[in-house]
Amino acid sequence: MEQAVDGAFGVVVNGLDAVLFAPVLASSESASSDEVVDELPELEALVAQIAANDFALENASLTLTVPASAVTEEQAAALTKELGAVVVPTMPKGTRTFTVVRSEDATGSTLEAKTGGVPIIALWLLLGAVFFTVRMGFINIRGFRHAIDVVRGRYDNPDDEGEVSHFQALASALSATVGLGNIAGVALAVAMGGPGAVFWMIIAGFLGMSSKFVECTLGQVYRKVRPDGRVLGGPMSYLDAGLTEKGMKPLGKVLAVMFAVLCIGGSFGGGNTFQVSQSLGILRTQIPVFDSMPWIYGLVMAVAVGVVILGGIKRIAATAEKIVPLMCGLYVAACLFILIRHVGAIPAAFGRIFSEAFTPMAGLGGFVGVLVTGIRRAVFSNEAGVGSASIAHSAAKTEYPVREGIVALLEPFIDTIVVCTMTGLVIVITGAFENPDNYDVIANAEGAALTARAMGAEISWFPWVLTIAVVLFAYSTMISWSYYGERCFVYLFGDRASTTYKIIYVVFVFLGSIITASNILNFGDLMILSMGFPNVLGLILLSGTVKRRLDDYMGKLRSGQMPRYEPGGKQEAAGE
Repeated sequence: MEQAVDGAFGVVVNGLDAVLFAPVLASSESASSDEVVDELPELEALVAQIAANDFALENASLTLTVPASAVTEEQAAALTKELGAVVVPTMPKGTRTFTVVRSEDATGSTLEAKTGGVPIIALWLLLGAVFFTVRMGFINIRGFRHAIDVVRGRYDNPDDEGEVSHFQALASALSATVGLGNIAGVALAVAMGGPGAVFWMIIAGFLGMSSKFVECTLGQVYRKVRPDGRVLGGPMSYLDAGLTEKGMKPLGKVLAVMFAVLCIGGSFGGGNTFQVSQSLGILRTQIPVFDSMPWIYGLVMAVAVGVVILGGIKRIAATAEKIVPLMCGLYVAACLFILIRHVGAIPAAFGRIFSEAFTPMAGLGGFVGVLVTGIRRAVFSNEAGVGSASIAHSAAKTEYPVREGIVALLEPFIDTIVVCTMTGLVIVITGAFENPDNYDVIANAEGAALTARAMGAEISWFPWVLTIAVVLFAYSTMISWSYYGERCFVYLFGDRASTTYKIIYVVFVFLGSIITASNILNFGDLMILSMGFPNVLGLILLSGTVKRRLDDYMGKLRSGQMPRYEPGGKQEAAGE
């Protein structure tokens, strides 16, 4: 039954994958054989055919397509590991990737090599971020200090309408973005592109701050406060109402419904079952009982998630504001311990990061590693441009929508520029990405294992720290994504559908511990990425609304018209 369902999901996954990751400005070459290639000599013969056409294989990604009728999914995975360990170059392992893909239409085997190219989804999100940065006058720089003040509660008016504070909204959104990508994706980016990949990661985070500002401001502008006090906001609201205001009602409705459907699918998959599956994979190595009886972990997580999400955004926010600082602090402390031990090596590490940022390898690895592996596995985990965080920020108590947008721009800074950069520095300083002993995990794209080895060599007990951090990352991501999916479900089916969604969501938490089919797990991940298409299009069309409100807000802030408050809610004298 699971194989049949996985096959059906595979059709959708392959379709989404072909659209989202269709490379722009790429070059490719292929070689074919009438036989099923499952031995190294046969594969090397195909590689030689490609090399004979003067194709630069050094930094290519290799994809071997084989008949699905002749190769099972388990065999394909084994071939990827076995053949990839040999055919991928040795220094550094991972500058070329190797994947075996099963196809129902294939009769023989085809090896395709691709170099260069930027995936459409990466280019779409990146260009959108550049546009918003310029359009909003580099709000990611000039709004940073004010964002810190707002999060500290200096502008929290207890009488403002909403459900949660600025800090709680930030914590809720961060709990969905800070995750496995900070541990696994960064390590793979460095392994694929060298230290220069960290530079492009920082740039991606810097530009993403502007995208997050725009979408979270709009989430506040077009939010709706229901009679029971609950807030409904996010892309489905501003795409619908915002574009209707501009005389584009049909387009707005189509984009809003598209986003809601994609978000619901993403919440069940990438925000739920994938998190359970990935965290369980690491937990099994430390606690044997979960290896033999994984359903126990699924049951425990289902109960833990259910207790929180049934309480709505207020309980989610209250939980997130405790977990996010804990999990970030735990992981960052381990990174800092290693960096302090090697403090003398930090300048040289940054030197390599910047000097190799513009080399051919870093150009390929930086963009492929950060924008492909990053988006796919959450290196670009701040979700800037995807629109999900605006759902959480729309519930914040504030009089000015722009103020919440300014708070939101801190997310990419914390998630990518701080946490991900620290991981990158550890990988570079320890030299884990160049250590031949780690070539096996790099070739198999096991980023978490690479980070664990890098840190484990410095801290003997780090595997336990990593296990705890990953479980916390997964749990916090699930509770936040439950809110995102639930709000979209309510948008489509009404307030009464809320409980139904939550029950289904908890069931999917349990299923994540027993589902092994890769297509089912990858489906939700791709749904999340797809959310960027309707969202960024809407953000561009509505950017004028945000710019006018931003100019008005900054004018009032400079003139001292914004009242500030003490921690207890007592108003201070007006002023910055």
